[in-house]
Amino acid sequence: MDGQDEFSGDFMVLRPDKGGVRSLLHLLRSSDVSESDAVDCAAGGKEVADRWIIFVSIVAQMLLLWVKTPLAKLGSAVEYWMNLITDNGGGVLKLIRNAMQGKLRVPDRESPNYRSLIGLIDMRIELDKKIKAENGGYLAALGIMASKIAYENEHVIKNVVENHWHMKFLEFFNCCAEDWCTDVDISWYEIPGVGKVHGGFMKALGLQRNAAGWPAEIEATKDRLFAYYAVRDALKKSLAANPRAQFAVTGHSLGGALAVLFPAILALHGEHDLLARLHGVYTYGQPRVGDARLGEFVERQLDTPAARGRYFRFVYCNDIVPRVPFDGLFKHFGRCIYFDGYYRARAMEEEPNKNYFSLAFVVSKYVNAAWELARGLVIGHVDGAEYVEGWTMRVARAVGLIIPGLPAHAPQDYVNATRLGAASLDLLLRDH
Repeated sequence: MDGQDEFSGDFMVLRPDKGGVRSLLHLLRSSDVSESDAVDCAAGGKEVADRWIIFVSIVAQMLLLWVKTPLAKLGSAVEYWMNLITDNGGGVLKLIRNAMQGKLRVPDRESPNYRSLIGLIDMRIELDKKIKAENGGYLAALGIMASKIAYENEHVIKNVVENHWHMKFLEFFNCCAEDWCTDVDISWYEIPGVGKVHGGFMKALGLQRNAAGWPAEIEATKDRLFAYYAVRDALKKSLAANPRAQFAVTGHSLGGALAVLFPAILALHGEHDLLARLHGVYTYGQPRVGDARLGEFVERQLDTPAARGRYFRFVYCNDIVPRVPFDGLFKHFGRCIYFDGYYRARAMEEEPNKNYFSLAFVVSKYVNAAWELARGLVIGHVDGAEYVEGWTMRVARAVGLIIPGLPAHAPQDYVNATRLGAASLDLLLRDH
């Protein structure tokens, strides 16, 4: 396929920015969702049985958009304050002492030492030297560290890759994605011959749409980069200069969704030479990205006679994000590598409790949240100093007693799982 087929008329796009009271009330009383200003759908898609899910999705997105700016400012302030404390010795008293002595260190947001909230929660940047390159779980352990470090600025990433991992830093792209509403959005497009794909993730990947479909080539400038096209072209250049090289794609959360869609769009655009050099896709805490037909399409591209089993979807325990969106349209596909609360790995077709809101798992979720809080207090004493959890992660664990599965989404547990569960993971992945 070359991506130039006639654009499918089958789609449903939610417009929370247009979701007024009248539009929401209409969704509650009529299955003709096309009359709601908050829903844009194909002419043949007026009758939608699950309009209640559409209603919940729009309301959730409206609330997230409403709090987006104040929460972003709050997050930026907290991040700066935590960097200020870290740069001045790691405590409020040390911060005050440095200020009184005129030795206050002011964080620079563009420096190799300025960390994101993710990086401050889990400060580990070194690879686990006990996991060798020949181990089956090596790329899984490397993948989550790469996914975690991707939250940082360019200077941090370059410093870690070159000076700590002793690898070659190729290129950095600042392609911002809108992450506030994506996971609760159930918008979708149908791509002919591929399946129905989550609309928010296609947008976050930087895919451009026109009347002919999803074009393989677009006009872009250095000031406005689109992730898919920028990464694809950089890969082509790098692989052309290194004929024996292969590449792996990885990502956490939204990044995981984009990681598995990337080869799907490569296949859509006929980039078979690139796909032939794809070693594997490793995702962590990935939400659902499309329907069963999309799964079949992706598996055909990633499970070929020449290269079998190249997609590995890691799910830690009750992580909430792999269990959304909750609309029945969106399915997981491929093999799931599931880690339980003791970081033991096992291969499954689907993670347990695939519907986060199921009452059948309520008790076990809360019990496990209590276990994770207790484990976090002692894990450094049991497994070594590198596993010690700071106060921010401990607060997050406490929040898990109210919303179980929320702190389980942090990269912290995925890093722990690939390291402490290396033996069981190696048995599962040693042949790949």
